Amino acid sequence: MFEFDEIIDVVDVDNNIIRQAPRYEVHNKKLMHRSVHILVFNSQGNLFLQKRSMTKDENPGLWDTSAAGHVDSGEDYLHCAKRELEEELSINVVMVEVMRIPAQMNSLWEHVRVYKCITDNEIKINCQEISEGRYWTIAEIIRSIELNSKIFTSTFHLIFNDYISKQNYLLF
Repeated sequence: MFEFDEIIDVVDVDNNIIRQAPRYEVHNKKLMHRSVHILVFNSQGNLFLQKRSMTKDENPGLWDTSAAGHVDSGEDYLHCAKRELEEELSINVVMVEVMRIPAQMNSLWEHVRVYKCITDNEIKINCQEISEGRYWTIAEIIRSIELNSKIFTSTFHLIFNDYISKQNYLLF
């Protein structure tokens, strides 16, 4: 199934399901829906970031969290996070939820749950979803944001500002 054919739950401001709709309708009408973002750290405390493929309909060519995706209709957040981690990075590890972001313009009208994991497993990116990926130090991310913040997605900025930067580099 093409991602434009995905059926996802449309939700209200309180994250209650209202109905289902195809992804293209949800995006075109800016309807509230659900997504996950996963932060993959290695044992040295570096964060893996992905550069979104130029074929993506949202934020093509921008750096984003390690893995992310829409919660399919009927799917829960954690199962979605596990699925996205496997589909995008070919890894299967234990994750913990670290934050929630309510739907807003900067999250592209998505209620977001953010998960974190620590692994030194080999990452194999899905080239249909991701053009490149690599581990970054937190200092590198901060410098890059200062130099050109527009290379990162708006959702990454929310997650970075509300979670990562507040960890005082003591992420574990």
